[in-house]
Amino acid sequence: MPAPTPTTDQIMQYEADHVAQTYKRAPFVLSHGAGVTLFDTDGNAYLDWVAGIAVNALGYGDPELTQVIQSAATGLIHVSNLYHTAPQAQLAKALCERSFADRVFFCNSGTEAVEGAIKFARKAAYEKGRTDKTEIVTFTGAFHGRSMGALALTPREKYQKPFQPLMPGAKLAEFNNLESARAVINERTAAVIVEPVQGEGGIHPATTEFLRGLRDLCNQHQALLIFDEIQCGMGRTGTLWAHEFSGITPDIMTLAKPLAGGLPVGAILLTEAVANTMHPGEHGTTFAGGPLVTGVANVVLERVSQPEFLAHVQKVGDYLIERLSEINSPLIKAVRGRGLMVGLELTVEVTPLVESGYRHGLILVNAGTHVLRFVPPLVVEKQHVDTLVERLTAMLAAHKG
Repeated sequence: MPAPTPTTDQIMQYEADHVAQTYKRAPFVLSHGAGVTLFDTDGNAYLDWVAGIAVNALGYGDPELTQVIQSAATGLIHVSNLYHTAPQAQLAKALCERSFADRVFFCNSGTEAVEGAIKFARKAAYEKGRTDKTEIVTFTGAFHGRSMGALALTPREKYQKPFQPLMPGAKLAEFNNLESARAVINERTAAVIVEPVQGEGGIHPATTEFLRGLRDLCNQHQALLIFDEIQCGMGRTGTLWAHEFSGITPDIMTLAKPLAGGLPVGAILLTEAVANTMHPGEHGTTFAGGPLVTGVANVVLERVSQPEFLAHVQKVGDYLIERLSEINSPLIKAVRGRGLMVGLELTVEVTPLVESGYRHGLILVNAGTHVLRFVPPLVVEKQHVDTLVERLTAMLAAHKG
């Protein structure tokens, strides 16, 4: 006889008793979704403006995605990187054809992609005999992950302090300030890493002048330019890659979140010059690039790459910014973003509003203490924006903080 299905309260108690308490979770248990709506085990519905933190690009229950996952599961799931599989090779080819890159290294997450990018940048300098060229320049407001190398490039004391000493060689400059960057980029710089649109830092787009200036500085000092598009890439900003507006390309680009529609995957895109400095045995992973995950990612990439899909993201993203800007509230300080990556900066801390959102049928998330971040499934429609704005307006009007 099968065990009875645990209740909502039992599931949350299991989590409290047995899961490491590194997250503060919402006070309900999600069970399933449809389109851009999530449902909990008590039957409540929530309009999703988080998408698993900018991951579920095609939303929930997408028929094509469901079919390809089921089909892939009937084939090989894992064989390791000691063997060829068609989905991995096809995905690498598709990524290179749609970007600046010549080669791809697959991994399992965004943080792993950043760690790999650090290694590749240092190895590129080492191969040229520049053993002193080890510094990595990062920027205020950046978020690149929580593992030891990535954490060194994420300049937030609350994340870094308990785990010091971190990876040496991280240098900090001010985001969108080219003079600040110029002061720290020099002959010891192996690479400069930047998000074309900062996510966790509060949804701050880089300027064209800033990215072009970084490209020039990297060329001048023979440093590599790394674009972290883990959150802002793969159609999120209305173009396939968030850096396209700048007219320049990086040497390395890190990807992850939406690439496989919710399955864990990361990718490091590389020029041939960088890739050629890495040799067998110098970097690796057991699970990454497996046939199931890359088979799904091929379908997601094909869907998101379509011009009509990207035009939809831009259209709805513009409408989202327009409607948020129309909200008449003294709590609103700024609305900014690009495509469907939008931040609403408030004069108050946003955690109470995130919690209030649950009671209003909204899944919301912060980006720092004072910014509500909107990174919904890319299939969201204008009608969903209208619902969001109606409910959010009421929440702001009732806010007592």
